[in-house]
Amino acid sequence: MVHPLDNPIWSALNTGNKHLALGNDLAKHFESDVALFVAVKNNEREAYQALWNMIEHDQTVVAFSKEKHIDAAPWSLINRIDGLQMLFEGATPLPNNETEITALIETNVPAMLALTQLVPPGPFYKQTIRFGGYEGIFSGEELVAMAGQRFHSGPYVEISAVCTHTNHMGKGYARQLINSQIRRIQAQGNTPYLHVRADNTRAIQIYQDLGFVTRSEMNFYILKK
Repeated sequence: MVHPLDNPIWSALNTGNKHLALGNDLAKHFESDVALFVAVKNNEREAYQALWNMIEHDQTVVAFSKEKHIDAAPWSLINRIDGLQMLFEGATPLPNNETEITALIETNVPAMLALTQLVPPGPFYKQTIRFGGYEGIFSGEELVAMAGQRFHSGPYVEISAVCTHTNHMGKGYARQLINSQIRRIQAQGNTPYLHVRADNTRAIQIYQDLGFVTRSEMNFYILKK
C-alpha cells in the first residue's frame, strides 16, 4: 500500500488541502495565489501532460518526488533540489511561556510577506496563509519569527514557513514555534512532519534535536512550461 507521504503533495491535494485544489484524477495543483506546488498521481507521461494542459504558459511550478530522476516532459526541468522528509517521533514538547506566541491572521499578511522576503523559508504569497495554523513572535509591532502548516497529507501535517529575522536569531524562537506547531498538530490527532534541503545541515540538526527523524529522501523539482 502506498504511504501518504510517498507523494505528499498529491495526498494533501486529495485530503486535507482539497479545498485549495484544482485539477483532475491525474494531476492537481494549488490555486496560484496560495502556492505553486503541483502533483501528479504517478510519474508517467500522461500525468505530466495533464498537468501541462492545466497550467498557464511560462508558469514555474514545484513538484516533489522520491525519485532521483523523473521524465516530466513536456515540462522543462529547471532544477532539482535534493531534500529530506522528516517525521516527528519524539515526546510531546512542554509549553514554553517565556515568549508570547501569537496566532497570525489575514491582517498580519503584510508583516508575514515582509519577513519571508527578508529570510525566505520558501515560496510565500498573499494567500498562503489559507493553509492555516500560522503563529508568530513579535518584537514590539514587528513580526520577527513565524511558523505554520502547509501540506495536510491525510493524518500527517507538514510544519512549514519556519523563519526568523536576522536580528533575532539565536534566541530560540524557531524551536519554540516548531514545538508549538507539534503540540497543535498532535492535539488534532495528527502526526507532524517537514521537508528540508539535504544540504541544510544546521536545520537538520535542530530538527533531530527536537525529535524528528529522516523518513526518506524527497527531491524538489522546479519545472517550467
